[in-house]
Amino acid sequence: MKANDAYRAANGLAHGTALMAGYAALFLAGLITFEVIARKFFNFSIQGANEIGGYVLAIGVAFSFAYALLQRAHTRVDVLLAKLPAALRAPLNVIASVLLAGFAGFMLWRGADTLLVTLEFQSHASTPLQTPLWIPQSLWVAGLAVFALLATLLALRAIYLLLGGNVAQLNTEFDPRSADEELDEARHDYVDAATDVPQRSHHA
Repeated sequence: MKANDAYRAANGLAHGTALMAGYAALFLAGLITFEVIARKFFNFSIQGANEIGGYVLAIGVAFSFAYALLQRAHTRVDVLLAKLPAALRAPLNVIASVLLAGFAGFMLWRGADTLLVTLEFQSHASTPLQTPLWIPQSLWVAGLAVFALLATLLALRAIYLLLGGNVAQLNTEFDPRSADEELDEARHDYVDAATDVPQRSHHA
């Protein structure tokens, strides 16, 4: 498989998993709402709602790391970076990408080690559900794996662009998002939403 094919596959996987994480968050919101209403009016409680909520949040966040990376949404301190010339920003962007890939790999390593220990001892949660911990931990590690894979591919791309002398392209893809870019995206989303409403009304 070519590098571009691997990147497109990881890109699609990141978008898909982020979407699933969003639906999982909606499910969690509905579960908590039901729990509150049941406790308030029916004196009834779902055993393990808090536990399930913790699993959903941990897994959803892990799978969302990759999507945030694609959107350049991870926090970077760019007070000085934005004032540097393009020729200096390029190697700094490469260093940032490589360090992030290394950190993602470290998280995957420690997460996988935790999962292996859980499997070795057949650990269960000390809760009423007695959940086998390998189930949520496997999904959590899978999310970290997607993040590590995408971070590594992006780091390799940054190195490739730098070695090829494509400084402008490198900075376009790897510079932190500016306020103007975020404002343009917000305007674009607003225009799309405003355009979509009349179309739905017309079809209705």
